[in-house]
Amino acid sequence: MKRTIKKVAVIGSGIMGSGIACHFANIGVEVLLLDIVPNALTEAEEKKGLTLESKAVRNRLVNDHLANALKSNPSPIYSQKFASRITTGNTTDDMAKIANYDWIIEVVVERLDIKKIVFEQIDQYRKPGTLVTSNTSGIPIQFMSEGRSEDFQAHFCGSHFFNPARYLKLFEIIPGPKTSNEVLDFLFDYGSKFLGKTSVVAKDTPAFIGNRIGIFGIQSLFHLVKEMNLTIEEVDKLTGPVIGRPKSATFRTVDVVGLDTLVHVANGLYENCPNDEAHELFKLPDFINKMMENKWLGSKTGQGFYKKEGKDILSLDLNTLEYRTAKKASFATLELTKTIDKPIDRFKVLVKGKDKAGEFYRKNFTAMFAYVSNRVPEITDDFYKIDDAMKAGFGWENGPFEIWDAIGVQKGIELMEAEGLKPAAWVGEMIASGNTSFYTIKEGATYYYNIQSKSQTKIPGQDSFIILNNIRESKKVWSNSGAVIHDLGDGILNLEFQSKMNTIGGDVLAGINKAIDLAEKQYNGLVIGNQAANFSVGANIGMIFMMAVEQEYDELNMAIKMFQDTMMRCRYSSIPVVVAPHGMTLGGGCEMTMHADKVVAAAETYIGLVEFGVGVIPGGGGSKEMTLRAADLYRKNDVELNTLQEYFLTVAMAKVATSAYEAYDMGVLQKGKDIVIVNKDRQIAEAKKHALLMAEGGYTQPIPRKDVKVLGKQALGMFLVGTDQMVAGQYISEHDQKIANKLAYVMAGGDLSEPTLVSEQYLLDIEREAFLSLCTERKTLERIQYMLTKGKPLRN
Repeated sequence: MKRTIKKVAVIGSGIMGSGIACHFANIGVEVLLLDIVPNALTEAEEKKGLTLESKAVRNRLVNDHLANALKSNPSPIYSQKFASRITTGNTTDDMAKIANYDWIIEVVVERLDIKKIVFEQIDQYRKPGTLVTSNTSGIPIQFMSEGRSEDFQAHFCGSHFFNPARYLKLFEIIPGPKTSNEVLDFLFDYGSKFLGKTSVVAKDTPAFIGNRIGIFGIQSLFHLVKEMNLTIEEVDKLTGPVIGRPKSATFRTVDVVGLDTLVHVANGLYENCPNDEAHELFKLPDFINKMMENKWLGSKTGQGFYKKEGKDILSLDLNTLEYRTAKKASFATLELTKTIDKPIDRFKVLVKGKDKAGEFYRKNFTAMFAYVSNRVPEITDDFYKIDDAMKAGFGWENGPFEIWDAIGVQKGIELMEAEGLKPAAWVGEMIASGNTSFYTIKEGATYYYNIQSKSQTKIPGQDSFIILNNIRESKKVWSNSGAVIHDLGDGILNLEFQSKMNTIGGDVLAGINKAIDLAEKQYNGLVIGNQAANFSVGANIGMIFMMAVEQEYDELNMAIKMFQDTMMRCRYSSIPVVVAPHGMTLGGGCEMTMHADKVVAAAETYIGLVEFGVGVIPGGGGSKEMTLRAADLYRKNDVELNTLQEYFLTVAMAKVATSAYEAYDMGVLQKGKDIVIVNKDRQIAEAKKHALLMAEGGYTQPIPRKDVKVLGKQALGMFLVGTDQMVAGQYISEHDQKIANKLAYVMAGGDLSEPTLVSEQYLLDIEREAFLSLCTERKTLERIQYMLTKGKPLRN
């Protein structure tokens, strides 16, 4: 039976329920969001003469929760317009409506008795065959469906989203005793393909996979902190980006999530896992109990491990439980890893450290290795699911078994033995059977050691992905220090940036030109895409700064022209060029995206022309392109200046879209040409498909445009008056005005006496001239230098 999801009902509208509702709205599904009816009027409702029977009162809880979610930052929704896909109601008046819904998700309070009442109501109204799932983070699934109809039980399971539902990729699916395989297979595929998640099927054990391992990791750290007498700053330094974990590391993450949330899960594990060898670790240390008593729960109560006082961030001293000025943490071992770009390559160095950091990593990693090996087959039969869960649910770049592989399986065992630990028996059997690693790569696919068959088995579901890490060496066609060209097969090449933060400098531009040369000679198309955290943070401003300071203006002019010519080549070559942006796609990265034949953007793409922040205008074709796109929207008898002004403000305010869908509204992506994909893991494969489709459909090299309508003095005058008023009102500085006036000159097409049709090259020339003139300004150089040293824009 083919199952499609057109309508989803979410019961419970708290932070999690509203977040899940918003994410289904993100992907175009119609959502019904329900919550309970309040039992008392507020003061405001009484003043308005409302009663408990008034609809506004009966739906107050759900409407307030959804409104708060939509106002929250980061936003749970790709575009505020999508909120219209959500209808609200209450569980008393509107429960019967669920009969028309394809999937019903329960997200009420974590109490079994309340959940069972909700399921009884759902069973009464749902149509046979409708999916029913619970977003519980720990209540056993088997208890929830007791006493329900056979059809309910066959279509019921756990579907655990991680908070925030839009951003965290883990989607745990937990079967009940009678869940049908058809339901599990459907949810697994739906989670990956439509929701953009990493779907993981877990066993019905306490806290499932992600929280069982994640909470062990945090609890283990809580105990280790006291044992090694570490400060919270030291732990956050050791457990953050240096090992491929989020910036918020350990203690800042707990503050954000809420200490009470963590304590609730840890207590549940302590009570429900009496036979766990790490049972005592789930017991809360004294300092945590004291923090709970004091209600120091983190961000929600204004203080936790960290506390903000004015502009200062104070840290909690775990020995005295008093706040003090934060201390900077530094370790010799971490200095040794500064030249190693990828976290996966650092682990070997970290565990050899001779200082406190080295000791910390040996103790921390070995405890984790022992614990995860012992959880197989208790929480899952396949260990790779533990790695998937930690990467998708906790933002780890590498899972525990991948880290163990990086250190070396045998080396990991030796380190464990030195700490008085030992791995599960199956690890020894794996080594004895001649398998020296948990994972292997063969023909671009990842294989894992299968404990049942004692052999390497291909991880299922990879066929819809292209994983660049797996083909970087075997399919490499060409490379330099900034870029790699791979053969994706079927006549399509991929260009991957390899520079720091994927900045676009001379090497990357050479790589783009080389890739187009190769594709034009012997291939059918080109994808420009990578699988780093961000597509590209823009042009290499360090290089621009050096040339400007040395006053090498001829070289700088050549460099800008090379950038412009390369962007134009992306559009005007004899093969289709598809760009696949994701994450931060700023400045030059945005300009490249705008010059593609087609864009396959990840939904989580934060894209924009941000050059104003460093005191220049977009100089790689961005100013030209925004002028051209505005001109293409001019319609007979329309006020053309209004359209141009909108595009001008997008650049002048350095607007960045908070999702690919917002980029459509800004004119950076174009409807009918560019597409958005929710699952970033499928992006390169999808981009390849579109490049192939365009090539096979008979791609013809486009002809550079000579018909771009510019408005000349009429537009320039309006912009100059506007910037004068902004300075007079003290909204912008005089240097901001200078930059804005340069942009105005370019987007008006110069001070032409009347509207005129011009070529793209004409606009590129005046764009480059404006960019160069700003590079001679001291205040622009100060802005660039500030960005390079401080990582944030300077207003001067």
